[in-house]
Amino acid sequence: MIFFHKSYYNNSMETEKKEKRKKFTQGYIFKIIILFGFILILLLPMTCMIRGIIYERNETAYSAEKGIMEAWGSELIAAGPFVVIPGIRTEQNITKTERDGEKIEIIERPFNLVLTPDKLDIRSNFKTEVRKRGIFSVPLFSGEMVFSGTFNPETALSSLLHNEKVYFNQVELIIVLDSQKGIRGIDKALWNDNALGQDWELFFQPGNRGLSLSGVFADSSPYKSNYINSGIYAAVPYFANSEMTFDIGISIQGGQLARFLPIGQDSHIEIYADWASPSFQGAFLPGSMNITDKGFDAAWDISYLSRDIPLFWKNDGLELSRHGFTDSFFGVDFFRAIDTYSLNTRAVKYAILFLVVPFLTLFLLEIFTKKKIHPVPYLLSGIANIIFYLLLLSLSEQIYFYLAYLTASVSVTVLLTLYSRSLLSSWNKSWYMGLTSAFSYVLLYAVLNSESYALLIGSVMAFAVIALVMFLTRRLDWYGSDL
Repeated sequence: MIFFHKSYYNNSMETEKKEKRKKFTQGYIFKIIILFGFILILLLPMTCMIRGIIYERNETAYSAEKGIMEAWGSELIAAGPFVVIPGIRTEQNITKTERDGEKIEIIERPFNLVLTPDKLDIRSNFKTEVRKRGIFSVPLFSGEMVFSGTFNPETALSSLLHNEKVYFNQVELIIVLDSQKGIRGIDKALWNDNALGQDWELFFQPGNRGLSLSGVFADSSPYKSNYINSGIYAAVPYFANSEMTFDIGISIQGGQLARFLPIGQDSHIEIYADWASPSFQGAFLPGSMNITDKGFDAAWDISYLSRDIPLFWKNDGLELSRHGFTDSFFGVDFFRAIDTYSLNTRAVKYAILFLVVPFLTLFLLEIFTKKKIHPVPYLLSGIANIIFYLLLLSLSEQIYFYLAYLTASVSVTVLLTLYSRSLLSSWNKSWYMGLTSAFSYVLLYAVLNSESYALLIGSVMAFAVIALVMFLTRRLDWYGSDL
């Protein structure tokens, strides 16, 4: 009899434990724990796989664009012209020995006197086109680049010491370029002495004679190095201690961007192009500009007082390299209005929104319709939103980003709406899933196109969502299990 009583008691305890376990597993708290776990699990492929695919595609696009750029002529990064006057510095080395007494040795050390222009005018007029390799493209340009201005060596020559001598018959004019591959030809190259009123023609050759510029650029580019070691040079047929002028026209082609260095005491630079979406970059913004649907023109007027570039300097030996100029470059990027991969990367940053929203919507529908929904439909709805990012990336490589976004968002919204309809067996509440999904995608698109207000929009909407959830669940019995 006692044995029967203990057995009955044990069975009763087990039954009670099973009922409590069943009540807990069918309750709100257990469902929330499962959904939280799903969110953490789905964030892994979102943050690792999707971002990895975007990075890989971006690298593929970069390789294709770089190949086009290298074949066309690379970026246009120009500095000059510089006048280089070779010289000799005579020094005496006096040594004393007990045997020979005082001995004087004459040592001649070479140096170069490098001059920048008093006045520098650079005018460029480019026609643009977009070249493709597969599905990837890069903006290219071609046209004429004209350097004109004056040199006045009087101040530089007055800085020579008594033991320094320069050779006017070995003077060279040098234009430093990041790449000389884009040069189509020299249209004109005139050198004039104002005192004599006579013109000479310069004959350019490849090379920069060691006048390289190194440092860190004021802006960044995936193609650009921080060492400019190419260019062209010409022997100056006549040089004297008086003002001389130059007028050099170069037919050139390049891509992606154009950069110039304001080396003149007074520099005036103008850029014209038939590109409707320029992005002005570098150390100086244009003083005047005009942008239309047919192109743009921009002008810079820069004084030597606004940048740390000397008007002349001396280099010992044959090395002419100069450090620290590259942070004064400026110019324009031939900017593509829509950068597909950066927009996709930004979209993934808001991935958690598209995991929480469908889960939260299904959870609220489950509460208010009193219909149980298994965790698997929650998981599938989360996976559907992950597929959205794959659709967006693949479609945006083929069509305009806004069309890719519209196609991907509408597809996933319709899919989730129909799926919720099958779960709830009525349109009475299931259309809320389509409404919330559509609203979420509209919000994300607004964030992607309003970078300056992205944080404000996101924080306000996050507050609105949590406030709405708190309002809808204010009377919910969280200890209940009526699901």
